[in-house]
Amino acid sequence: MKYIVNKSHNPAYNIALEAYAFRELLAEDELFVLWINEPAIIIGKHQNAIEEINKAYTDEHGIHVVRRLSGGGAVYHDLNNLNYTIISNKSQEGTFDFKTFSKPVIETLADLGVTATFTGRNDLEIDGKKFCGNAQAYFKGRMMHHGCLLFDVDMTVLENALQVSKDKIESKGVKSVRARVTNILDELPEKMTVEAFSDQLLNKIKEQYPDMTEYVLSEADLENIQNLADNQFATWDWTYGQSPEYTIKRSVRYPAGKITTYANIEKSVIKGIKIYGDFFGIKDVAEVEQSLIGLRYDYLDVLKKLQTIDTTKYFTNIAPQEIAGAIVE
Repeated sequence: MKYIVNKSHNPAYNIALEAYAFRELLAEDELFVLWINEPAIIIGKHQNAIEEINKAYTDEHGIHVVRRLSGGGAVYHDLNNLNYTIISNKSQEGTFDFKTFSKPVIETLADLGVTATFTGRNDLEIDGKKFCGNAQAYFKGRMMHHGCLLFDVDMTVLENALQVSKDKIESKGVKSVRARVTNILDELPEKMTVEAFSDQLLNKIKEQYPDMTEYVLSEADLENIQNLADNQFATWDWTYGQSPEYTIKRSVRYPAGKITTYANIEKSVIKGIKIYGDFFGIKDVAEVEQSLIGLRYDYLDVLKKLQTIDTTKYFTNIAPQEIAGAIVE
């Protein structure tokens, strides 16, 4: 394993860096990156940005909004969040095994006197309060796993910036975002800076990989990353895209994630469809969308088509019947 030192706080650049390392540095079997963003909302690959954020608030406060390559939900970053990325060619050994890749974080906190546990589909908690969410993406047999650690985030901004859907709060049986999360700093017996915590986590990774060395980005690497940031991750088209035309909208939450569909129906036939959500998957859901165009807008017709596809590649732990139910009532 090699690690990359990244001192940038620009969200689009940092998402571009991990994307570049993931898709272009294929000769490196394993890479590890720690990074900190200035205030930003990072949305999941399949999410409808406008429905996930309080755009008036983010615009007023200069909060970046950037779409990442992986699925899952939206997260708020600021200079007191710590993000980590693990990239590996050993994708078959830990497919969607978030617990394995969260081990260094749990062990680092244990060294500092804090007991953390893995829970749910992708969360880390301290005394039932979430402080870390995780997500994964896959590309040509390669896996990228990343986590967002709440170290000393401004919870008021987090609540105002993230337009958390009512069904997500109700499904967890709580009254607010704040009731569900905690900062690592609040739980530490001895206080420290996010930079010091970052150093400690990197040291824990080095303990597990004693032969780990630094991968130094070349001038060509840096230029390519900046181009990727400028031409993809910082663009309106990538983050917001075109608003889908639709005549019918449905939204259903399942234990493995929420699916929201926008279907353009003419004479009871699907003319266009967009699928959003915080679900996970290893293939682009656009392929499923394309396969549904031209079908009758009928549950059994949609289900029959979905059953010809390996939907587990697109919607992890969500059955075809559930997917069809999120499209047609």
